[in-house]
Amino acid sequence: MSWELLLWLLALCALLALVVQLLRFLRADADLTLLWAEWQGRRPEWELTDMVVWVTGASSGIGEELAYQLSKLGVSLVLSARRVHELERVKRKCLENGNLKEKDILILPLDLTDRSSHETATKAVLQEFGRIDILVNNGGVSQRALCVDTSLDVFKELMELNYLGTVSLTKCVLPHMIERKQGKIVTVNSVVGIIAAPLSTGYCASKHALRGFFNTLRAELTSYPGVTISNICPGPVQSNIVKNALTEEVTKTTGSTADETYKMATSRCVRLMLVAMANDLKEVWISDHPFLLMVYLWQYMPTWAWWLTNKAASRRIENFKSGVDADSSYFRSMKKKHD
Repeated sequence: MSWELLLWLLALCALLALVVQLLRFLRADADLTLLWAEWQGRRPEWELTDMVVWVTGASSGIGEELAYQLSKLGVSLVLSARRVHELERVKRKCLENGNLKEKDILILPLDLTDRSSHETATKAVLQEFGRIDILVNNGGVSQRALCVDTSLDVFKELMELNYLGTVSLTKCVLPHMIERKQGKIVTVNSVVGIIAAPLSTGYCASKHALRGFFNTLRAELTSYPGVTISNICPGPVQSNIVKNALTEEVTKTTGSTADETYKMATSRCVRLMLVAMANDLKEVWISDHPFLLMVYLWQYMPTWAWWLTNKAASRRIENFKSGVDADSSYFRSMKKKHD
């Protein structure tokens, strides 16, 4: 075989590999590293069994679905949120459909904004189960309002709940994990912790802050390789996050009942989260296109990302002012540009 033919074959193989990766990306609902881990990596059913997992924001949405899927893996669950009756409902369903017994689930009411209670809550978990293997920081609230119309109290509430509350609870659990030299801290962030989303200035700020905090914390923990930090960045997922989102006043939520069928199924998002946890992935992006594409653009081609964001933002703000569902219209606008 001549060198010229060999080079042609290598070039052809490289081209085919590029085409395969492009096709994979066009069908992707998560970053390629996560999808590779789902295909070839460690399985949650192998890695997470018998662990003690503390989930905040467990009364609805991603946290609720996470509780259901974890209950089938044979873990010990700590379910935290402010609404005790909703936690009781989630616990009942875990017992009905999972592989757990009554003693395996602890309901622990928790208000992330009440930082003085976090140390006591942590001690309660340790007293009940003796250890904390995984802390899932999932509690939080979103926002839908223009910055110029939004009370400063809304920004304070978003930072108190989404950022400072999460940091406070993490700081309470972290010494225990450092002492044991093992543990996983998993934080449900958002793709808007990477990109920009108009009508969510306070929410985006809190999520950017979380990403910066946990990336830096990971760097500080290099002496403890058994303590891992994972940032989970979902895109639009079917949940009540928009319905419960704050508006221009801290006492007012959107109450939105808009169609959410265009969003990713919560069960798929949580399954990918479990894969990320099992494989100790540092950061994962979980989203359908076009938001997944936007995250890649923000990461690698920010000038193009800004151009697309500005184009879609004008339509989103216009629809918001006219009373049209801003989220679904924004999605359709972004998808049109993607297609």
